[in-house]
Formats: sequence, C-alpha cells, structure tokens
Amino acid sequence: MDVNRVMAKKMEKLDGPTNPIVSPLLTDLYQFTMAYAYWKAGKHLERAVFDLFFRKNPFGGEYTIFAGLEECIRFIANFRLEEEEIAFLRSVLPSTCDAGFFDYLEGVDCSDVEVYAIPEGSAVFPKIPLLRVEGPVAVVQILETPFLNLINYGSLVATNAARHRMVAGKSKGLLEFGLRRAQGPDGGISASKYCYIGGFDATSNIAAGKKFGIPLRGTHSHAFVSSFTSPDEIIDKVLPRCDNPDSSEDFVSLVQSWLSKLQAADSLRGTFSETNLSELAAFTSYALALPSSFLALVDTYDVVRSGVPNFCAVALALNDLGYKANGIRLDSGDLAYLSIQARKFFCSVETEFGVSGFGDMKITASNDINEETLDALNKQAHEVDAFGIGTHLVTCYAQPALGCVFKLVEINNQPRIKLSEDISKVSIPCKKQCYRLYGREGYPLVDIMTAEKEAPPKVGERILCRHPFNESKRAYVVPQRVEELLKCYWPGKSGKQREELPTLSESRKRCMEQLDQMRPDHLRRLNPTPYKVSVSAELYDFIHSLWLNEAPVGELQ
Repeated sequence: MDVNRVMAKKMEKLDGPTNPIVSPLLTDLYQFTMAYAYWKAGKHLERAVFDLFFRKNPFGGEYTIFAGLEECIRFIANFRLEEEEIAFLRSVLPSTCDAGFFDYLEGVDCSDVEVYAIPEGSAVFPKIPLLRVEGPVAVVQILETPFLNLINYGSLVATNAARHRMVAGKSKGLLEFGLRRAQGPDGGISASKYCYIGGFDATSNIAAGKKFGIPLRGTHSHAFVSSFTSPDEIIDKVLPRCDNPDSSEDFVSLVQSWLSKLQAADSLRGTFSETNLSELAAFTSYALALPSSFLALVDTYDVVRSGVPNFCAVALALNDLGYKANGIRLDSGDLAYLSIQARKFFCSVETEFGVSGFGDMKITASNDINEETLDALNKQAHEVDAFGIGTHLVTCYAQPALGCVFKLVEINNQPRIKLSEDISKVSIPCKKQCYRLYGREGYPLVDIMTAEKEAPPKVGERILCRHPFNESKRAYVVPQRVEELLKCYWPGKSGKQREELPTLSESRKRCMEQLDQMRPDHLRRLNPTPYKVSVSAELYDFIHSLWLNEAPVGELQ
C-alpha cells in the first residue's frame, strides 16, 4: 500500500457511535477535575500509556468475548467538545478554575491518541490488555469512563450469548428476544448487536435489524390468539395459490376440511378430539395474512389437544396451495415433553397423509430460558430446533457487570505500577506487547505479556512463561504458532497503518472460530480449566523490582 493510500485510510471519516449520547461529557466528573489538575500542573501533554483490562472472567467461566471496540474507535474519531459542552463544564467546575483551561478544551481532540486493541469478537482472558491507549495524559484520562462504559456491557453480553451458544450447540437456532426486558433503549440495541457477535442467529428488535443488518425473526403473541372468538370473524376467506396468484380457494373451508381429516386419522386417534375453534380462527387469519411465513404460538389453551392439531390443519391447507409453514413456538409448560409430543404429531401427519418433510417442522421454544434450562433440556433429549431467549440473556441476570478497569502503566517512558494488599489488584506496569502461543494440537496454550522492546516469541524456540505474581508458577513453552494480539486501530500521529474495523458478521465469525480453537475443558460450564496468562521472565523481574522500589518499607516499634 503506497503512502497516499495509507494517509487516505488514516484520515477516512468514521461515523460516530451508535448512540449519539456517547459524547465527551459521557464521563465522570473526576475525569475533568483531573484533566484540569494535569493542565494546572503543566503535565497535560505528558505522554501516558493506559491499559484497559479485566481481572476475572464472568459467569464462573474461564473465557470472555471482547466486544465494544468499534464503538470506542467511532467515539474517538469524532471526539470534540462543543461550545455548549465547554460552557456547561465551566458552570460545574469550581469557579476558581483558570479560564485558560477552557480555552485549551476548545482544541482538544484525539488526533494524538493511539489505540492498540485485540480484534473484536476475540476470546480474551484476565490481566491481558484489551486496549492499550497512548496519548496526552489529560485527554486519555477523559476517555477512561466512556471506554469502560462501551466495553464492559458489550463484552459481558457477548460472553453471555457465547455461553448460551456453547450449551445449545451449533445446530440449534438462537433468537434474541430481549428488547422488552432490556435496561432501556440503549441496553436493547446494544444487546441485539453483541448477542449477534456472541453467536445468536437473529433478533426480534427491528431497530437493531435496520441499524446493524441483523436477521429479524418473530411470531405473534397470546393476545393475537385470544383476540379471536370464532371462525365467523374471518371476513376475507380466500387465499391465492402460491404458484398461481390468479387461482384462489376458500382457505377457511380448506382448513376445516383438514381438521376433520386429522380428527379421523387412525394414527392420531386418542391424541385429541375437539380443538379450540377461536384458536383455529386466529391461526387461520394469521396464515391468510402471512402465508409464506406462518409460525404459530400453540400454548394459549392446550398444546397437545388444541394448539398443535390446529396448527397442522392450517399448515396442511397452506401446503395444498403451495406454501410451507415455518413451524410452532412453545412458550410455557414442560418444553422437553411438549416438543417431543409435537414432533411425534408432525411425524404421524407426514406418515398418515404422505406430506414429505412435515415431520421436520421447526419447533421454537421460549419462556425465561437461560443456560441451566438449555443444559437441562439437552439431558432430556428434547426436539426443539430454536430457542428464543430474552431476560436472562440481555440483562446478564447471572452477573450484572464485568469489571473492566483502566490503569496507568507508563508516563513519559517511566513505567508505573498500582500496588494493593489484594494481589489481584496489582497492575502490570509498562507498555507491553501481548502474544498467544499455540501448541502442537492447534489449541492456544498461554497468553504472554512482554515488555515492548523485548524480542517477540518465535515459533519453535523455547520461552519461559511466568505467572505475574506467583513465583512457583512457571513453565517452558515451545510455540508452534505465535499470534500477536494487539493491533493498531487508531494510529494518532504515529504514521502506522490503521487496522480496518471488522463488520459485525466478521466479528461474529471470529468469535465462533476462537471458541472452536479453545480446548474443550476451558469452555465447559462446570469447573472449567483456567486458561494460563503469563509474563516473560524479563517482565517478571521488572515487575517485582519496581514493586520493591515503590512499596514503602515498614518499621516495627
């Protein structure tokens, strides 16, 4: 790529974040009070390096899916303080603040900020920087809260979605139905986006479908079924044939004829007798409106004795006219038992009437489903083809927050460390490179952090990997493949080439590929094996040397 193309790519205008409320003021007050203190001390232009990372995987698991990077890059690409925003800051900061600070804010942008990140959709692990952010300390400090806000929830819900996908299996459809239970409109839109990255196939959220191109799915509610009282309510009873729109038939009569045949069928005798005719009217009316996408909610009255037979009568009538019904949805009751009974009914209809493929009719289940529900259904040999999941998915009911943090690791080329009596809260200092080392079987073995100027690990060469803080935990690794994790997504003034942001589908594909690469014991629901995160021997020695330098020496009296 020639220089002109590189520069053109660097200057390419990116749209702003999905939610326009994501602006420089979407931050905590103390970010601007610190920015003022940096400015007042003449430190605001000092070059700082911050790491954004988390300390513990969510949901009791041993992996996390990284999401939210695209929103961060779109945010900094459009980062400018408007006049009214500066005026508001002037009104809320102490009146003693020097007016020159507000003049300085007028020119603040992210043109001198650099962002290095792991690609969105990647499987990531504690302590490894998801983002390394470099730039003037005052500006990067202001970015802390919005970056954490954009990544914490995105990564949490993408991980939740991926965990549901792992339990459901690759062959099952997963539909995100969480908009009505999400934490506000932004929670609903974000959930749809990040559930798709995490492996869901579609959403019921029309706005998300329009914004992100996510496939849309939906049926009807119990209200639609119970709104009908009799087939006599159906006014327009005629349906054109699918293959010949000029030829129409009385669809209501065709449905009633098929219901009579089902009631008389030897193979179905004893399964049901009379069905709820108001439900039949609702199904018929819905099929008349949407003959090419008919999927019925069959549990309003009785699944086995009414819902499934009524659905079959309508589906067989549609089949006569060249249409193919999509299937049924179960939203209550014993989902494993009801799905098995519905499948048996469909297979009996296929055999009895010679309707090819009817036994494979799709069965979708909803009703407050979570990981545990999916796991229990798997143990009962259910016949569900797809799951509609809402509340437990989008609200991350099992764990409400991921806990990403944003820590200073270097300023003016001087490494910095944050100490704590809680060893898990000790930060890993200095600007670092991060690598994933793969073994002979193709699985990743360990992620390793090195000091920036260290030589990278090489394929076939033995390297000592050390636990950052536990002296006895160490191992030699001879990698068969080495993957550099941090890519430049915002080069600032460095002159480096900027990585293109992946599409949503590419991030989703990466997520699925990353999980396929992991050892199964890292992914299992119960007692998963922790994935190893390490530092090089050189970085280990440096961490502990700096620790001793910075920790005050106590005195016993």
